[in-house]
Amino acid sequence: MSKIWENAHPWLESLVAYDPGKPIEETARELGLDPDKIIKLASNENSLGPSPKAIKAMKKACESVHIYPDGGGYKLRTAIAEEFGLARENVVLGNGSNEIIELIGHGFLSPGDNVIAAEHAFVVYKLMATLFGAETIEVPDPGFVHDLEAMADAITPQTKKVFIANPNNPTGTMVDQKAIDKFMDRVPDHVTVVFDEAYYEFLDTPPDTMKYVEEGRNVVIMRTFSKIQGLAGLRIGYGITTPEIAEVLQKCRQPFNSNAIAQAGALAGLMDDEHQEKTRAMNRAGLKFYHESFEAMGLEYVPSVANFVLVKVGDGDAVFSKMLKRGVIIRAMRGYKLPEYVRISVGTETENARCIEELKEVIAEMG
Repeated sequence: MSKIWENAHPWLESLVAYDPGKPIEETARELGLDPDKIIKLASNENSLGPSPKAIKAMKKACESVHIYPDGGGYKLRTAIAEEFGLARENVVLGNGSNEIIELIGHGFLSPGDNVIAAEHAFVVYKLMATLFGAETIEVPDPGFVHDLEAMADAITPQTKKVFIANPNNPTGTMVDQKAIDKFMDRVPDHVTVVFDEAYYEFLDTPPDTMKYVEEGRNVVIMRTFSKIQGLAGLRIGYGITTPEIAEVLQKCRQPFNSNAIAQAGALAGLMDDEHQEKTRAMNRAGLKFYHESFEAMGLEYVPSVANFVLVKVGDGDAVFSKMLKRGVIIRAMRGYKLPEYVRISVGTETENARCIEELKEVIAEMG
């Protein structure tokens, strides 16, 4: 053991850092490919890009980057609050919605605590819990859907948080209003429920979790501008919660944790309903295409309501590597304990068609 671990937190030594989707530039360098001919369908990004209105607002914001941003995010927090009929005090901005998870850890988690998550849920929940010395109880999810009854059964006196990703990443599944309401009836007062709703804008009829905030329940709703808004590179997201919980989270964040360009782009994008609907239409068509293609190929897949599909290909790592050499970046799922699967994001019609053609050849090549 390195001597540094004599002074560092011991629970960090076995922590594995988050492994993001492989960047286009890195793939081009390593494999000698033309970056313009590489498509990335690995990170659930918006292939349409950001709203034209957001781009215009960001360019304008660039003229003033010599000035610190509004540390309190007044305009953006106000707009988000008005969008959902709440007060600015209910909204906390984050450097991506991921930072909201970290702020929750800073504010509420200590060694000896535990958090609860589905077995095949976003790996950052466990990563962040470990960062603060807390244990993660992973509850099996039959059919890749959160088992909220089992998650409620798993709550102990040491449980501080329950994470519910809805729709869930990487499975693309969701739980409905009835299941959520039944679960919330069982949650004790010492537990805060965190609804990760990064993909909720893709749902035709999303469950109403905002009502729990309005009721003053211990709930944090996480949302992001990375997905439907197409602003992943800016790292801007937000949490909606009670003013009391928000006050704790505000005290835990870094000063100026959301930059001026991100705030400007997010504010403009939030108001562009046309771009969001255009993205939804692209996504609906893409999901239909992938589902039908996988059925025709005889591949087992998980029907998705998000902007990606989890598909069983046999050897996920091998398929990922072979697709990479063909200039198509997808996501291997070994890190989610699903070594036989890959996750493919919905792209443009052209990108989706190329991905399927390359995948057909790879599957045939592997016999």
